[in-house]
Parts: sequence; C-alpha cells; structure tokens
Amino acid sequence: MNDRHLIEEKLSSEELLKGRLLHVFRDTVKLPDGATARREYVVHPGAVMIIPLLEVAPGEIRVVLERQFRYPVGQVMIEFPAGKLDPGEDIQLCAQRELQEETGYTATGWARAGVLHPVISYSTEFIDIWFARGLTLGARQLDAGEFLDVFTATPAELLQWCCEGQVTDAKTLTAALWLQNVLSGAWQLNWHPAVVPG
Repeated sequence: MNDRHLIEEKLSSEELLKGRLLHVFRDTVKLPDGATARREYVVHPGAVMIIPLLEVAPGEIRVVLERQFRYPVGQVMIEFPAGKLDPGEDIQLCAQRELQEETGYTATGWARAGVLHPVISYSTEFIDIWFARGLTLGARQLDAGEFLDVFTATPAELLQWCCEGQVTDAKTLTAALWLQNVLSGAWQLNWHPAVVPG
C-alpha cells in the first residue's frame, strides 16, 4: 500500500524543552497537499510493561498489580508494573529489572507480547509488553521518591475494574486485552527463560 498521500515531511525543528524524562520539540512540516503546519511532540526513550502471572494453585492464576499516585492526573491508579528504558538497555533485561525493583518478584519464564504506542498524537513513546511466569518473591528495590503498593487480583477482577472504569491507565487496559486473549487461547505466546545480565 502506498502511503505517500498521507506522509508529512519535516522542514525544520526547534527544541522547546530538555528535561530529565521529556524532550519536547516543535517542528515545521510540509503536508501532503503542499501546505505547512506545526507539530509539537515529546521524544521519549521508551518503556516496558510486565503482566506477571502468579500461579497460586494448579490452574489458578492471579496477576500482580500496583497502586501508585500519578501526579499529572492527581489520583492513585491501578497499573501493571512498568518502567522506562535506560540508554542502551536491552528491553527484556529492562522488563526483568523493573519487575524485581517495583514488585520484588523475579520470573523464570518470559514472553514478549507486542508493542503499544500510548499517545501517538504527541509522543514518540512506545511500551514493550511482556508476560512473566514462574514468579518468586524477594525484596523490592524502589527508586528514591517512588511509593507504590503491590497486590494481586484474579483476571476476572481486573477485567471487571476495567469495565467499571476503576482502571483507566491506557497501558493496563491494553494489557487486560492481551491477558484475556492469552488466557482464552486465542493469542499465543513464545515463552523463553530469563536473560542473564552480561
């Protein structure tokens, strides 16, 4: 399929802000019809999200979730564990690190589900989606200034919270879709062992 009639061409770029997390630009672009327009957007290093499957009895699964206050929206949100990539960091190693740091869990089995672009209208951010199983609980290693509660729920409880509007975080809603389809057998995962840091 030819998309040339949709593509915008960058003519110039201006840096507006360079913070610790966010890097903001304003570009001038040429539209497909020849006119020009401005595009403001955030450059983001990318992130991972983990859907940890905790087997509490044979055939009985719970998911590991977090409750965390999110300042921009001013509320405590229910989320799956997630975190941003460090420069040059392997994506699976990032997922393994974030799971252990935030929840205390390590996992023997890992499967990459896919990628999510949460805010395509104004950010380059992508979130790599990972499943983890074979969980063992250890000590958390939260970052300075990071405060969150870790808890478990059944997949049915999570889906009900999504339906009722108690879960509104975009990445967690996407994870619930993946979880529902994986557990039903509609979507398959390719499981492999944890990666050992080199």
